[in-house]
Amino acid sequence: MGRVTASLDTAHRLGPDLVALRRRLHRMPEIGLHLPDTQAVVLEELAGLDLEVTTGEGLSSVVAVLRGRAPHAGERPVVLLRGDMDALPVTEEVDVDYRSERVGAMHACGHDLHVAGLVGAARVLHELRDELVGDVVLMFQPAEEGPGGAEPMIAEGLLEAAGRRVDAAYAVHVYSADHPRGTWFGRPGPLMAAADELFVDVRGVGGHGSAPERAKDPVPVACEIVLAFQNALTRQFSIWDPVVLTVGKVAAGTKDNIIPDDARIEATLRTFSAEQRAKAHAVFSRLAEGVAAAHGLRAEVTIANGYPVTVNDETEFDVARSVVLDLFGADRWAEMANPEAGSEDMSFVLEEVPGAYLNVSACALEDHTLAEDNHSPRAAFDDSVVPDVAAALAEMALRRSRMLARG
Repeated sequence: MGRVTASLDTAHRLGPDLVALRRRLHRMPEIGLHLPDTQAVVLEELAGLDLEVTTGEGLSSVVAVLRGRAPHAGERPVVLLRGDMDALPVTEEVDVDYRSERVGAMHACGHDLHVAGLVGAARVLHELRDELVGDVVLMFQPAEEGPGGAEPMIAEGLLEAAGRRVDAAYAVHVYSADHPRGTWFGRPGPLMAAADELFVDVRGVGGHGSAPERAKDPVPVACEIVLAFQNALTRQFSIWDPVVLTVGKVAAGTKDNIIPDDARIEATLRTFSAEQRAKAHAVFSRLAEGVAAAHGLRAEVTIANGYPVTVNDETEFDVARSVVLDLFGADRWAEMANPEAGSEDMSFVLEEVPGAYLNVSACALEDHTLAEDNHSPRAAFDDSVVPDVAAALAEMALRRSRMLARG
């Protein structure tokens, strides 16, 4: 068995068991930080391996450390591999015999494939640990879909789980559309946006609709703020470092002839660099407050920070991409021209240590242009890609450990 193909051959031998695991998980989706059933399955699947396993204190996470057995004179490198475990509050409409058995919950983003892929990587690395120069931290994470599980796992010591700080981190995400099945894709640098929530409460003085001059109407002021936001996007931010602001909700009043005291604006804010994120917070706050003040009203602005920008380190991205090219060939790689405006809490890990996050299509339709996206109740994933995910993650850990050991 050749060095590059060892991971792939081992993963494909384990393939039927990994697919069965994915389908078991698909039937029993759980949402949020507390996934006791999913955690129990992961612990069961890891039980036969020589691992150092811990579980989260404030969330249903699993962290397992696999020690390599290849000789190395110096400090052993540490590589982290991550798989998120949580599902979405979606009622499944995919007609498969392993569809969700829990009404209102579905693995509509493919995290069941991620778990099966990471379990597979653990098993591959366990078989090949005589070739593993370093140690591997296996991160099974809840709540990627919210409120976020990576940050509390880091606070609980994830990055020091092996006894030394993690040197590099990798993750893979499956897609139900966008590319033909089996196509891998990614880009160096910014991959996904920071996602924040913007709330503006316009404080006025209510009154009768027939006498607006005796009130301070917050409704037209709120409307003016929304329009001012759109003007600011095109006049205060570079098109080369984009900002996306979408107002999803404007709420005010109870009846047509009553001027309300208050109006509320709720928006999602997406940015692709830390600099533009900070600037956007300042610009939109100043704008809302200034427009309201110009009309003699007051605006209270609250910004709830979400996930930061997901940034692929160029060196680590090159390692991950080279693994994909060596395992699967150049015809199964597609370079992303631009980042996407979705967000991802693996970004918290990548803020702390250099790493890479790749995508792979698990589209279940022959024509990927007809497939529905992740998060749809009709998002369908072909789990034949699970062994490939397992092989790629395992090979990333093996290869990067050797490179780090050489210095």
